[in-house]
Amino acid sequence: MNHELLLVEDDIDLGNVMKQYLEINNFSITLCRNGKEGLQNFRNGVFDLCILDVMMPEMDGFSLAKKILQISVNTPFLFLTALNQKSDRMKGLQLGADDYICKPFEIDELVLRVQNILRRTGKSSNIASQQIGNYDFDRSNLLLSLGNNEKRITLQEAKLLELLLQNKNTVVKRPHILTQLWGEDDYFAGRSLDVFISRLRKYLKKDPQLSIENIRGVGFKLNC
Repeated sequence: MNHELLLVEDDIDLGNVMKQYLEINNFSITLCRNGKEGLQNFRNGVFDLCILDVMMPEMDGFSLAKKILQISVNTPFLFLTALNQKSDRMKGLQLGADDYICKPFEIDELVLRVQNILRRTGKSSNIASQQIGNYDFDRSNLLLSLGNNEKRITLQEAKLLELLLQNKNTVVKRPHILTQLWGEDDYFAGRSLDVFISRLRKYLKKDPQLSIENIRGVGFKLNC
């Protein structure tokens, strides 16, 4: 299974070299040229790790990391920077960065650091799924499995399930879900959310210990 990486780097030449080299090493790369583009792609995809340049137009790497963590608190990320300053390294680590590498660097070193992060965070290829009650949730391949029965779900269903799972047994407020997954809190997005919740309930119904509870007027809670 190839790991999906989000690479956000505004240096055109360096970004292209990094993308090509990481792909040679069996990573799937989505390359973005600024922070806003990176955030949009993160919202629309499923990524195992983010590689973020610090100094970028539109939105710097630190601001982008904060927004990514609001969407998916368990997503690991690595900062790239030309600033070899202690204050910047400290800021990155305080945000929860899994690693920090200063330019210029050897591409081989970047690959090793990425592999180490995936191994530490349990995202290496031998740990591909999470447990939800009696179900296995393979986020990368969009699969829900119960015994020998597999159900391939949509990307949006997977993102919603992951958000609920990250906050299991805790109410996730409806406006938060809508802004994180649909980008806006309006009537049509709200109707879509209700449809997706109904689908997830149907998929998970074979485990009586699992439920998605509707807290009227507030949000939803995954009980497991």
